[in-house]
Amino acid sequence: MHRTIPFCALLASAALAACGGGADARESPRASELAVLRQTPAVLAPETGRLASAVQDSRRTAIVAAAERVSPAVVSVNVVRRERVVPRTVWEEMMLPPGAERQEAGLGSGFIISREGLVITNEHVVRAATEVVVTLPDGREFDAEVVGSDEVNDLALIRIRGGADLPVAPLGNSDGLMIGEWVIAIGNPFGFLLSNPEPSVSAGVVSAIGRNIVGGSGQRSLSLDLIQTDASINPGNSGGALVNALGEVVGVNSSILSSSGGSEGLGFAIPINRARRIALDLADDGKARRAWIGAEVEPVRAEGPRRLAGVRIASVVPGSPAERGGLRAGMTVATVGAKRIRTTLDWQAGQLNAAYGEPLAIRVAENGRERTLTIRPGDLPSANAARIQALRDFQLVTLTPAIRGERGLQSEQGALIVGLSDAARQLGLREGDLILQINRERVASAEEAAALLQQLSGRAVVMYVEREGRIAGTQFMLGG
Repeated sequence: MHRTIPFCALLASAALAACGGGADARESPRASELAVLRQTPAVLAPETGRLASAVQDSRRTAIVAAAERVSPAVVSVNVVRRERVVPRTVWEEMMLPPGAERQEAGLGSGFIISREGLVITNEHVVRAATEVVVTLPDGREFDAEVVGSDEVNDLALIRIRGGADLPVAPLGNSDGLMIGEWVIAIGNPFGFLLSNPEPSVSAGVVSAIGRNIVGGSGQRSLSLDLIQTDASINPGNSGGALVNALGEVVGVNSSILSSSGGSEGLGFAIPINRARRIALDLADDGKARRAWIGAEVEPVRAEGPRRLAGVRIASVVPGSPAERGGLRAGMTVATVGAKRIRTTLDWQAGQLNAAYGEPLAIRVAENGRERTLTIRPGDLPSANAARIQALRDFQLVTLTPAIRGERGLQSEQGALIVGLSDAARQLGLREGDLILQINRERVASAEEAAALLQQLSGRAVVMYVEREGRIAGTQFMLGG
């Protein structure tokens, strides 16, 4: 038997089903499974009651508050480098067009320290930059310029052009850091990988303080007195802020130790107290003023194999602050300032944290008696020496006994490289190399080296230098 259903009834039934009405729709297993997805947070909240309120309050931790306080002042730093290509062979000399350049892009992070737009970042982020663009978390972009940089401390100061009333990151006190306290790393890992200018936050603890790192191949040769943290620091985080639970910057994110190139829980930051002092120097005249004591140290070994018992003074430069303050060869060093000295790297770190002209207490022992000497560090002798410009690529100073003591060099004469163009760095040379010989000619002064390089412009050059106690040679074509 066939039964006819009125068309209007079909429409009503369909409408009811579409609206979820009827017993069949309410009891449908499918509808029951998806019910929770159709509820809004406002519907869910009352079901959790007082527990939800307590959990909600506990979510707003000190880390959340610290990130909110500092993140608006953490910026992305994007750079462009244009480098003159220096031919290394006769073939390259023939094939490369005159004035050939290569261009590469780089990125990092930084944080704003003044409402007018001063930004602290790493030196390696802006090294040799010809263009700098700073992007704020709110998406605003500004051109910027490098005020000054300090390669030894891996710090740089840049200025945002046209900045006004910008967010500022509060600075804390890195001397008061405690091992195990919470810290967060804020920066822009991998740049704009997600097309979002807002910084990323990773949490961890202060794993250690006063770490000294000897770099491997392709890395900075030496980094001293760093904060170690297990907060993730990845490529692009360099120059970002390491922040304590109070929302104060206590360090400048700088480097990682990694076998994979990513974070493995070994991140390092430059203490903010040192960064603050360097930034003030850079703001004054674009250069960092580094303290010099004028004494070299050597390790002291105790009884038993491979056991270190501290350091002692090996030599003192005549007329140096060390000699005037009473330091003598043979004295054992216990502390420099507040830093305990266990190794020669600790000694270097103690000098790195010293300020020019400010009294520095050095605790020493001699003949079984301990005492504290007060030294007033001076300027590095190489910083005050007359600089000779050689071609467009080299700045040289003549080696003197004071500079020899400052740098720990073995040779007694030569020309010290104190400035290099990026093109000259491509030749395998470094600042701090002591030029001993150019082709077959021995070098006794900066003037001699400059004259020889001028004569050899456009020709093949073999240069011998002293580097880290060894003699190294490099061969290249010197551009005209």
